[in-house]
Amino acid sequence: MSNNPYQPEIEAVAEFLRACLPFDALPDEALRNSARQIQIIYLREGKRITALEDEYALRIVRSGAVEIRSSRNELMDRLGEGESFNIHGLDVGDSGVSAVVIEDGLIYSLPRTHYEQLRAQFRDFDRHFHSQRSRRLRRAARYQPNTNVMMLPIEGLISHNVLTLDDGASIQDAARAMSLRRVSSVLVLDSNQRLAGILTDRDLRSRALAHGLSGATPIRQVMTSDPIFIEHHALLFDALLLMTQNSVHHLPVLQNGEVKGIITSSDVMLARKDDPVYLVQHLSRQQDIRGMKAIIDTLPSLLVEVIKGGMRAHQVSRVLTAISDTVTMRLIELAKTQLGPAPVPFCWLGFGSQARGEQLIGADQDNGLLIDDRVQPHQLEWFRQLAEYVCDGLDACGYPYCKGKVMATTDAWRQPLSGWQRTVDEWTRSPTPDAVMRVSIFFDLRALYGERSLCQRLQQHMLSRTGKDTIFLAALAANVLEQTPPLGIFRRFLVERNGDHRDEFDVKKRGVMPLVELVRLHALANGVSAVNTRERIRELMDSKILTIVDGRNLQDAFDSIQQLRVSNHSNQIAHNGDISNYLNPKELSELQRKHLKDAFTVVHDAQEALRHHYRPGL
Repeated sequence: MSNNPYQPEIEAVAEFLRACLPFDALPDEALRNSARQIQIIYLREGKRITALEDEYALRIVRSGAVEIRSSRNELMDRLGEGESFNIHGLDVGDSGVSAVVIEDGLIYSLPRTHYEQLRAQFRDFDRHFHSQRSRRLRRAARYQPNTNVMMLPIEGLISHNVLTLDDGASIQDAARAMSLRRVSSVLVLDSNQRLAGILTDRDLRSRALAHGLSGATPIRQVMTSDPIFIEHHALLFDALLLMTQNSVHHLPVLQNGEVKGIITSSDVMLARKDDPVYLVQHLSRQQDIRGMKAIIDTLPSLLVEVIKGGMRAHQVSRVLTAISDTVTMRLIELAKTQLGPAPVPFCWLGFGSQARGEQLIGADQDNGLLIDDRVQPHQLEWFRQLAEYVCDGLDACGYPYCKGKVMATTDAWRQPLSGWQRTVDEWTRSPTPDAVMRVSIFFDLRALYGERSLCQRLQQHMLSRTGKDTIFLAALAANVLEQTPPLGIFRRFLVERNGDHRDEFDVKKRGVMPLVELVRLHALANGVSAVNTRERIRELMDSKILTIVDGRNLQDAFDSIQQLRVSNHSNQIAHNGDISNYLNPKELSELQRKHLKDAFTVVHDAQEALRHHYRPGL
């Protein structure tokens, strides 16, 4: 133990390391032992660390920022809080690699002997610092600095020689195999050699050892059944976002249902502090609303950068939705520290674009609370206070209150399950214009926090009421047809003639929403449970409800309009303007105008087909 006067408290260091890759995969004992070895060093901006002077094998950024630069002073990497570097491992092929402090901060330093012990003992820890990271950094130095590494395919990072066992194998068999292979997980296959589950070190600790189970217990009893997985053709972006959203560190990789390998959180660790996906991790560690707001305030500038880097609109919206989800979940956790545990199970619901995973900058909040029917009248006050805390917190973080009061703070949007079911029955039985408007919001719903089975039961009830109700579907179709794309005779754009938005049109209201609503109508009419627009289109095609041609045209139209909308937001931010969905078609390029007209024509034709199907004679 060092006599360094800045030696931190062991538990505080361990807690920080627990949120850092690859330390998060270490057993608790190894993690605490590592924390005991840590020395803390304060470094000022401009300090350069080279391999020759670095007596520590590993440094972890506790605060501040560090750049990794080549011998030619080319930027190879930029690291922020929670990220680590090993100068001795980075100088392969370039003995002049160094780390430069670009923002005053604290560095946790781990002695070389302990670092090497961890690499020898834990395979995932070793792989994280393996030479593939050095090769990736050298590639980054050779290519343009704005290349978006998140768009790389995962195939180059997949571990193909994956450990698998049959579901009849015992816990002891699994532990022995994992120890021999020095891996932290095993994929469990059924009799048809299809993925049945996954077993990790954490599962063995929490589900087997903690309960005193015999080593002869079949692994099927302690594994995670039907685990989250990813397709082999996915991008690094998809893997990282999937892991972050589901709080998992291992993703089985499948191809046509067959196991092709596995990818871990260590494999997908990217060395870019300003990547928006990492904001999700930072947000989840914030202890107050002010900390979250400071992170959310950086989103506009980051949006400009990721658009320049080539990120597509549907990926941008997934990231922004994941961020708003995390803010919501963190606010609920903070509220529970004040209010105490919930008296009965509940589910926090997201509606509209958040439910669909299609949020962009400037979105307001649409949410609700679904409460277990066992709730007693005197317990409802707890949920009212929860709703008030979360909705106020969302507003403070930059997600303004819904003007239509579609929020959990409104009694009608905070009910037990049976109350929600009665509300759905009333809306579908008497489809007044107001009811149809509420349905348009409510039928895009997703569980964000809590007991997800409550949301599933509500959605099943909803689909059972809408599928065969021709009167309700006709009323919903009438609402869908009220908004048409701004395209007139001879395919000329229809724009506002006066007011603040003269010569402009609202691309969300007149382009995005008509398409979203007609796809939603088809989904409700045919019992499709997907909520995301692109996923709904895909399921409608798979079910032969939409032809492949029509489905692809709708998806292309949706992607094209959303991409233009996102680019418009980026331009507005770059020019210090307020974010708006209005755009002037004269400011678009000729090719952009052509693509937009084509997209609007697809929406118009789909609306006409919908008119004849659900409202014949109109």
